[in-house]
Amino acid sequence: MKQNIYDNDIFYQAYLDLRLNSTGLNDVLEIPAFRSLLPENLTGMRILDLGCGFGQACSRYASQGAAKVIGVDISKKMISRAKQIYRHENIEYVCLPIEDIGFPREEFDLVLSSLAFHYIADLKNVLERILYCLKNNGFLIFSQEHPVATAKQIPDGWCKNENGEKMHWILDDYNDEGIRKQNWLIKDVIKYHRTMSTIMNTLIGCGFKIVKVLEPTPIKEAEIINKDLKNERRRPPFLMIKAQKGQSSTHSCRRERV
Repeated sequence: MKQNIYDNDIFYQAYLDLRLNSTGLNDVLEIPAFRSLLPENLTGMRILDLGCGFGQACSRYASQGAAKVIGVDISKKMISRAKQIYRHENIEYVCLPIEDIGFPREEFDLVLSSLAFHYIADLKNVLERILYCLKNNGFLIFSQEHPVATAKQIPDGWCKNENGEKMHWILDDYNDEGIRKQNWLIKDVIKYHRTMSTIMNTLIGCGFKIVKVLEPTPIKEAEIINKDLKNERRRPPFLMIKAQKGQSSTHSCRRERV
């Protein structure tokens, strides 16, 4: 199932408000950690950004010297905003589901994806397509909701006392992989839960070498401003993986250019 919640008017506006106000975990936790995995020098690189949203990251990569950045997103609203606000001669935006990418063989030095993979039903299919269009020794860097966060079958994973204080995080149904319907900005957002071992072994099985794994915590400066962020140390909200394509990796599928 290819879900496009970002073209839901209510969700889109709520998400936009969240990002513009820098009040979500993206800005204080996910983005700093994600950037720490990127190469120090992007000059001359060809980069594919899967789930690029409104293009802020694409703009940053282009400004750091990337020769070509292609941003892919299923949302017409996001791509439209990206083209309006983050235009650049080295950026191309494509409105397309991540599951349907079909770029030429060994087209990119770097494939990036921020908080999109937990919306994908068939991870192996996407990883095979990425492997095909990634150059030998190129890197895939992605973040997603942590399996500890996606495992829960209930809308809210925090167990709270009578005063609404968070007592502990509920970890249940961890090995029961599959669809989860969770409340985030709107009700019943569909995500896909996979265990840590499934994610790792799918990467390895497709031909990637895992280089680094992060389960980031909020930066100290953000915790001083917002004490509620200390709760994010009590369970990992995000998983980040940097993986490399080796020269011996086989190309298991042929894809045509989108």
